[in-house]
Amino acid sequence: MPGGRSAALRILFLTQTYPRWPGDTAGPFIRELARGLVRTGDQVTVLVPRAPQVRRAWNDDGVDVHSFSYAPPRMEVLGYGRSLAADEHVRPGAALAAPLYLLAAAKAVARHLRRERYDLLHAHWVAPNGLVALWPGVHRQQTLIAVGLHGSDVFLAEKAVARPAIRRTLSRCGLLTGCSPELVERVQRIGYRGKPSRVIPYGVDTDMFCPAAELPGELDEEPWRERLDIPGDATVLLGVGRLATKKGFQVLIDVLPRLLSDFSDLHAIIAGDGDQMAGFRGAVNGWRPDHTGRVHLPGAVAHDDLPGLYRCADLFVLPAVHDPQGNVDGLPNVILEALASGLPVVATTVSGIPLAVESGAQGILVPEQDRPALREAIAGLLANPEQRRRMGARARGRAVAHLTWDIVAGRYRQAYLDALEDGARR
Repeated sequence: MPGGRSAALRILFLTQTYPRWPGDTAGPFIRELARGLVRTGDQVTVLVPRAPQVRRAWNDDGVDVHSFSYAPPRMEVLGYGRSLAADEHVRPGAALAAPLYLLAAAKAVARHLRRERYDLLHAHWVAPNGLVALWPGVHRQQTLIAVGLHGSDVFLAEKAVARPAIRRTLSRCGLLTGCSPELVERVQRIGYRGKPSRVIPYGVDTDMFCPAAELPGELDEEPWRERLDIPGDATVLLGVGRLATKKGFQVLIDVLPRLLSDFSDLHAIIAGDGDQMAGFRGAVNGWRPDHTGRVHLPGAVAHDDLPGLYRCADLFVLPAVHDPQGNVDGLPNVILEALASGLPVVATTVSGIPLAVESGAQGILVPEQDRPALREAIAGLLANPEQRRRMGARARGRAVAHLTWDIVAGRYRQAYLDALEDGARR
């Protein structure tokens, strides 16, 4: 390794979201990446902001997690999905708390860098966390700084008011990671060139998310079909995610009435909560009674309850879009969970989704906002159970062969090593 470093890396993560309790859906991909790196023998410390039910410090399966406070508790409203309204606009309270957050985060990072030697700081979300690179107590430590791109942070970084600070931040970074080519290319246009960058998809726990046929015999879970009063012989279409514009569920809602008319055994589940819930409920309640009863909006589902939800479905749909502000998901984790669960996926050719789904192999990808194409793709799979079975088997195979967290953590680790070597040459 460059500079005579030991085989094990010491890595510091800064993130504004991390699971707070078993089953929490806040940032599970950050947790799984950290745990995957620990399994390779690396040491990972994670810094997170204080929030309700966040402890001061804990050990999470080998990952050392420390929280920092940044304001009086009533003003600590950043992170954990609270910063943006509908993922499109910064909430006023979050904007007011942002300077306090950045100051406290930078001080927390600098304190850890002074106390221990770290090979690398990985600041997840270029806005706000990448901005700690501008703090003298951080960049003077000569620790390699990596910035991880995840979606909404790029939308914030592109705003005119943020661009100068983001450009200076990128000048101090030695590695850029992103879960989609689009996110990396957009940030490179802001001002990151000539230094390492990597596009690495997220991973998925293929033991937790698996088809019913691969379940251990002793596992006992409450059947979701019974919970939602869905007949055992119904065909179930499933969508999972925050009810925000960029997820595209409003496009699915538009095509569902025709699909429900054409397929009398179809039930649709859209699981998640968010700013669009009231509008969706209002729309569905205005449909024909025989349609309304076959659309289920159960709200937020705990992470530990998701595997059973996927196993009750026959196909998965996420028609993701760029929202009116240009915000887009990098690579929705739910796509990977559906693949691992053996479901064919109908989605859009947006951002990082084609990294996970090959159209015609594990599912069907259509242009965003193309309602006729979406309806045709779903209808084709609803009419062809054998095609669903073949695609679902290929989906499971792709997840196991390419998308486990150990494989993904290995790709991140190699990116770290390459960036450290590049930095040593400069």
